[in-house]
Amino acid sequence: MENKPLIISVSPHVKDETTTAKIMLYVILALLPAALLSIYLYKLYAVQVLFFSLVSALMTEYLFQKYMKLSFTLNNLSAIVTGLLLALTLPPKIPWWIAFIGGIIAIGLGKQVFGGLGYNLFNPALVARAILLLSWPKYMTKAWYKTIAVDSVSKATPLYLAKEAREGLIHFGTSNFYKTFLFSNTSGTLGEVSVILLLAGGIFLIYMKIIDWRIPLSYIATTAVLTVFMKGDPIFYLLAGGLMLGAFFMATDYVTSPITRKGRVIFGIGCGMVTVLLRFYSSLPEGVMFSILFMNACAPLIDKYTQPKVFGTKT
Repeated sequence: MENKPLIISVSPHVKDETTTAKIMLYVILALLPAALLSIYLYKLYAVQVLFFSLVSALMTEYLFQKYMKLSFTLNNLSAIVTGLLLALTLPPKIPWWIAFIGGIIAIGLGKQVFGGLGYNLFNPALVARAILLLSWPKYMTKAWYKTIAVDSVSKATPLYLAKEAREGLIHFGTSNFYKTFLFSNTSGTLGEVSVILLLAGGIFLIYMKIIDWRIPLSYIATTAVLTVFMKGDPIFYLLAGGLMLGAFFMATDYVTSPITRKGRVIFGIGCGMVTVLLRFYSSLPEGVMFSILFMNACAPLIDKYTQPKVFGTKT
């Protein structure tokens, strides 16, 4: 009888065939329909933003890893996902060099300075967008493909119009935009072209067990309930802006969101609360980006207080 050696190893002992590259590939596939529609609607404007964002993200990843004498991890596709997500948060007519700088910031400041993939505290694409917004607010809030005029007042996006309507400056019917948001919105960022495509991508990721349904569901539900409480149109505020992109593709980032189930629900609720507060009480009509970044900072604390009880202990 053959004597087999006893192998002793440290945990974890449960292994999965899912790899980082496979996860990233599924995310790319989920985002691809919205990206392709943005190219169809915005033509070369979208191509330019996507190209320079992706190229600068890949270039920065390569240069950082070469400087640190690490093997280039293009095969895990994480830099491509970051560049793609960043591009989808940018206006179509933004200058190419801003998209290029954004890719450098996303990978350099958003990820590599923390130690690379798995160590970043904040979502890299949102870090880049926040810095671009603060650095070049004119370009980030004016470079839209199409502006909307209501009561002789021209504004960039429906959320700006909704803000003016709450302040009594214009008369604005939110229901007029439902169909546009769902299928072919041309008054926002590249990633706001179709809520239907983003929902389909998000459901695909949930079905493939790439993301947890708890974060997007609690995020969307909290936003809807609080919007009703604020006497706003919940359907409009769910469809408008980057909420669907943020809920399914940004807030669910493995590294920057809680790992416990209870913590993910709390995280989603927190994102929804901050989003509504910023939309209704700040000078900026869109609050998705800052809400997710704020909750990224809270994720370690949420994990600390939602850890399950260790077996055999009282606390």
